[in-house]
Amino acid sequence: MIAFWSEALRYVPRDPPEPDGVVLKDPEGHGPNLSLNLTGEGPLEPYRLHMDLYSSDPEGEVERLLRLGATLKRPAEAGRDFVTLADPDGNVFDVIDKKGWRFGQRV
Repeated sequence: MIAFWSEALRYVPRDPPEPDGVVLKDPEGHGPNLSLNLTGEGPLEPYRLHMDLYSSDPEGEVERLLRLGATLKRPAEAGRDFVTLADPDGNVFDVIDKKGWRFGQRV
């Protein structure tokens, strides 16, 4: 998961990974840290955390994430601005179409 989320978010480990987890950080220092911890629980239904990744190039971003090992869970649908993927461990997340957004609001 370290490799997938590091590439997906373009983050780097804050410290050397431990056997049971790692904290990833934005190398520019702007975004929040992401803690990945080893657990035996597996994906939960309903899941406790859901990440949305906003992109001005959602088609390109989805293709990039699929190449990194994500799987498609819900394709784009008419009237919706997101695609649902799962990381290699099965945790779902969305890629949101940010085209036409300004200052966090759709224009």
